[in-house]
Amino acid sequence: MTALIKFIHVSTVILSYALFFTRGLWMIQDSPALRRRWIRIVPHVVDTLLLASGVTLAIRIRQYPLVDPWLTAKLIGLLVYIALGLVALRLGRRRSARIAAWVGAQAVFFYIVAVAVSRTPLPFASMF
Repeated sequence: MTALIKFIHVSTVILSYALFFTRGLWMIQDSPALRRRWIRIVPHVVDTLLLASGVTLAIRIRQYPLVDPWLTAKLIGLLVYIALGLVALRLGRRRSARIAAWVGAQAVFFYIVAVAVSRTPLPFASMF
């Protein structure tokens, strides 16, 4: 069962990022595709499944934010990612700010993935 939940979690991570990346490109291009009904609904469904599978997985493996440092780092990273995503796709007033937030959100996303894979809050520390 844990393997299935992990598969769902990883699959929704990939799908969520692909949707975010695509929406960012459309934002940069000022594409009318951003105003399609499905693009306003599907990412929220995917992100809900992603969050639910992540919480379920944490409970199944008995590791929790604020107890396990790597999971705390993922949670903080997720909050930063969401904030930057909101600026990039909704709240940013200037196009340059929206693009900068979009790029920043991607950097945070890859940090979260590195933390998940390495299970350490400083996954790049050994590089230096």
